[in-house]
Parts: sequence; C-alpha cells; structure tokens
Amino acid sequence: MAVVFDRPHALVDIPMHYCPGCTHGIAHRLVAEALDELGIEGKTVGISSVGCSYNNYFYFNCDMIQAPHGRAPAVATGVKRSLPDNIVFTYQGDGDLAAIGTAEIVHAAARGENITVIFINNTIYGMTSGQMAPTTLLSQVTTTTPYGRDPKEHGFPIRVCEMLATLSGPAYIERVSLHDIKHIKKAKEAVKKAFKVQIAGKGFSLVEMLSTCPTNWGMTPLEALDRIKNEMLEYYPLGVYAGKDLEV
Repeated sequence: MAVVFDRPHALVDIPMHYCPGCTHGIAHRLVAEALDELGIEGKTVGISSVGCSYNNYFYFNCDMIQAPHGRAPAVATGVKRSLPDNIVFTYQGDGDLAAIGTAEIVHAAARGENITVIFINNTIYGMTSGQMAPTTLLSQVTTTTPYGRDPKEHGFPIRVCEMLATLSGPAYIERVSLHDIKHIKKAKEAVKKAFKVQIAGKGFSLVEMLSTCPTNWGMTPLEALDRIKNEMLEYYPLGVYAGKDLEV
C-alpha cells in the first residue's frame, strides 16, 4: 500500500506533552515539513523558549538550544552570527515573545537579524495556569482577569506583526491561522517562505500563528477552533505585514 501521509523526518516519533486540541503540534509539524522539503534539517539550529513549548527540543531532529525566558532572539542572534551558514529559528509563545521578550524581538527585528521566528499566539499564558498575556483580547476572562480584560486597567492587546512592521529591519512578516485545513496549508507556505528568506540572506522573518488553548480557554477542541475564527481574526487580521513583494 502506498504511503500518502507520513511523519516528517525532522519531527521525532515520540508522544508530545501538549493538551488535547492544542495546535502546537500542528505548528511543530509545519516547521518540520519545511525543514524536510528545503533539505536543511542537518544544518538547522532551533531555539526553544520558555512556555508550553519549552521542551520542543525533544520533538525536532535538528540541533536545539534552550534559551532563558524571552531571550530566544538574542540566543538566535549569537548562533547565527557565529555560524552564518546555519539556519536558525526561534519557536516562541506570546508570553515569551510579547511580554518578557518584547525588547529582544523588537531589537532583533530592528537590526534585521537573518533569523526566522515562529510566534504562537493563543492569547493566554498556557503553561502557568492561564493568566492574561499581552495578546489577551478585550473582555477575555483569564485567571488574572476574572471579569474580562479591561483596557482602562490592563491596556490593549499587542499586535506583534503590526508593531514590528513599522521597523525598517524585517524582510518578511506574516500572520496565519491554524483553525482549519485551508489556513493550515497557508500557514505551511508562510513557514517555508520564512526559511527561504533566511536561506537567501534577506534578513529577519517572522510568522505569527493564531493558535488554540482549549484547556485554559475552558473549551472543547472544536469550540477553540471556532473561537479563532469568530473572535481572534477580527482583532488579529491575517496577511503579510512586511515583504509583500518579496521574492525568494
């Protein structure tokens, strides 16, 4: 019987620790498929952040480094500048990238560092019991906003793609979603393009993925996918925010 769907070689064949319905696993597969199809697994270095994906060094077959909380872009910068022929990516959640790591991602983007960033936005702190994150939507209930996020008290959610796109350094920035097959296929194209940008030496690239957190949202996996479509897309529009005309 012909095999029509298989595990990417760049993805290790072990069970993942993520909650049922979490789309981190899909994001991992998309990264691994890109590494396979571009033939770069053997010269790729991934940087693990702190958060739900902290131990993804178990899941990718390429070399991986664990970074301190929020410092993945700085670690990636050091690796890329030391080993410019290697492909370097960070894999970060919204708490790691958009909270404690805000300065790191802004300055890496401003410098146009030739690295690739995979940014998972699920609008909540997933690993530490579901507190409000910088990306938490207005009126969203979390453990630290039991009455919903109030802009007068908590400020407004940060749109990372839009913020970084104001800088001159980034070569390519796109926001995608993982809520259905059509958008997952589009997300894969974006991930692959982000790596191509780095291979071509064009500079900083970032792909933001709208993702689910059924456990901390208090939803079933299917309800969580619908929440992306019905709530998140309005505040976080999909599209290319930098490098619309970039060819690689």
